[in-house]
Amino acid sequence: MATKKIYIVRHGQTDYNLKGIVQGSGIDAPINSYGQEQAKAFFEAHKHIAFDKVYYTALQRTRQSIAGFLELGIPSESLPEMNEISWGKYEGVPMTHDENQYYLHMLEKWASGDLDYAIAGGESPNMVKRRLKKGLKKILQDGEETVLLCMHGRAMRMLLSVMLHYPLQYMDLFEHQNLCCYELTLMGNLQFRLDRYNDTSYLE
Repeated sequence: MATKKIYIVRHGQTDYNLKGIVQGSGIDAPINSYGQEQAKAFFEAHKHIAFDKVYYTALQRTRQSIAGFLELGIPSESLPEMNEISWGKYEGVPMTHDENQYYLHMLEKWASGDLDYAIAGGESPNMVKRRLKKGLKKILQDGEETVLLCMHGRAMRMLLSVMLHYPLQYMDLFEHQNLCCYELTLMGNLQFRLDRYNDTSYLE
């Protein structure tokens, strides 16, 4: 049986990332000049891989981050199910001391197992998990053997938890940086092997 390889990358840097401002799914910011450099470095290091299909979210920063592969004419598809978590009323808000305390409180709630807890107007981990599973099902139902998925930091942590059968309360075990790469192999029966963890060696 043919194995399926999935490369998951986070988008390149945006000005919001640089300034520490919350983006979420409601801020459709482009990658900045440094993010474009990161995208080029990732492309140069991976252009030899024969990707059968490329996926990105409904937010432009993910499509821009894998533009080099799209320019090669590789079949592609937008998967809104893989969008970043909605941070509700905190999207676009600078991370002040007070806002950071609220954020840390939220992380504590999640780590304690309260996965239905959401920031005001935003999504809970369980809400995001449900749509991520729909997006993953689409990817797995497609017949392609080697795929690239570009998405977002918090959603990436949740997706990796789903794929590797970790409880969502441990999602922060999956660290991420802009344009980092996780590589997984589907071994069968929805069992994935983690081959690369938060790799950014090509950015150095």
